This record gives sequence, C-alpha cells and structure tokens, in this order.
Amino acid sequence: MKIGVLALQGAFKEHEKMLTALGVKWCEIRQAEDLSKNLNGIIIPGGESTVISKLLIELNMMDKLQHILHTGVPVFGTCAGLILLSKQICDDTTTTIGAMDIEVKRNAYGRQLGSFAANGEFLGIGTIPMVFIRAPYIKSVGKNVQVLCTLQDKIVAARQENYLVTAFHPELTADLSVHKYFIQMVIDNIGNN
Repeated sequence: MKIGVLALQGAFKEHEKMLTALGVKWCEIRQAEDLSKNLNGIIIPGGESTVISKLLIELNMMDKLQHILHTGVPVFGTCAGLILLSKQICDDTTTTIGAMDIEVKRNAYGRQLGSFAANGEFLGIGTIPMVFIRAPYIKSVGKNVQVLCTLQDKIVAARQENYLVTAFHPELTADLSVHKYFIQMVIDNIGNN
C-alpha cells in the first residue's frame, strides 16, 4: 500500500508523520508524473485552497487528479482539502476538483483569530480531538453523503463512497484515529479490486 500526499502547499508534512506513525508507505505528489505512481490513496492537506487550486491547474494536475479519483481511489481531504473536493463553495468561484456532493462555506469560523480546538463525536470512532484553523464547514450534503461528525450544529466531517473530508486538522493532534479510518477505507478498496 502507498498513499500519495499532495505536497504543493499546506500541512502535508504533518500528514506524512501520521502515516509514518501508522507504518504506512507514502510519497509526495508535487507534479503530474507523481500521480502515476500506483497510489492506493491520496491525501489533500489543509492550506490555502485557492493557492492549491491554482497550482493544480498550472501544473496540469487537476484533470489527472479528477480522473484518478473518479476511478475509485480513496481520497482524504482536510480543511482546504475538503474545500477542493467539494462540488460547490458558497459565494466563491475557486475551481475545485468537484468530486464530492457537498456545499462548503470557507473561513466559516472567522479568520486566524477564530481558530480553536474542541472534542467531538466521530461516527464509528468515538470522541476525538479536533483543531480548527480558518476552518470551513459543510453547509449541505447530497443524498449519498454520510455525515460523520457535527460540532455546534455544523457538519465538520463527511464521507461519500471513497471520499473522506474533515473541516478540522486531525494531523495536528496526537490522535491517529481519523487516519486509521482512512487507511481502513484504502484497505477495503484494495480488497474489493
């Protein structure tokens, strides 16, 4: 098993540390050729969604990434990754990958000063620590989207088939639960192919 971590901008190193702690092989995705490395899963980290989107387009990676995800490769997006995987962003024209039937609100909790940590119930895992930094939330979900976690009546984690997203940063805690959940999605996908 090998997980590709999109390493154009943002908190990709923190995800790599989580994968290493779980004993999972990973590689960085920095150019279009890196998407051809027989990846079993992909992580799109938090960062600045507009910057990552522009880089994906400029580096000719957007179409290839969309194609890979539509073939069923599991993907995990955190914060900006959630935004990029969404089909729609409220009041925003940023180009997204458009894989997941969700509408998101960017910077929903305010700017940097609105960052906070909390504990919440994640379906199938239990109580986990969550770190929110200029975080979005999911405003609405399509019929095939499963809500995994809410906080303050806002959807902050969801899954649709092989797509997993969180508005928070599990990679900024010591808790490996959400990454284990994603790795199990990858294992299940390998077993079904």
